[in-house]
Amino acid sequence: MSVRPVLAVTTAALVTVAVFAEPAAAHTAVQPTAAGVYTLSAGRLGAIVAALLALTGVCVGGLTLARSAGRVRTGPGRRGAAMALTAGLTGMALGGLVAATASGGLGTGNGLGGALVALVLGLTGTTLGGLALARARRTG
Repeated sequence: MSVRPVLAVTTAALVTVAVFAEPAAAHTAVQPTAAGVYTLSAGRLGAIVAALLALTGVCVGGLTLARSAGRVRTGPGRRGAAMALTAGLTGMALGGLVAATASGGLGTGNGLGGALVALVLGLTGTTLGGLALARARRTG
């Protein structure tokens, strides 16, 4: 697998976080304590991106682990394992960034709940990708 797509996805995710996290950090004193129900704040958007990346890692890791176990015959699982690891780690990093910069607690609209979900999903995706990579190394 070429490293270029993995680096492109990681770079795009980090640029997205940098673009959305900086304005949120600059205007924390101006924003109200609780956002509206339908307001899409920078924290919520960052948490959504992190959770989707982490969920991608879980899905790809699960499919790759099933393929490496011989349940689904579609080819080698090294690429899928690397993608699951990358997506899981990136989702965890973005979730950690959103959780660290959230100025309020749960339910305030700063994305803390989504960031915690992204951390759990990212850990799961990383674990599944690591298991699939270890199994792919053993079987050749």
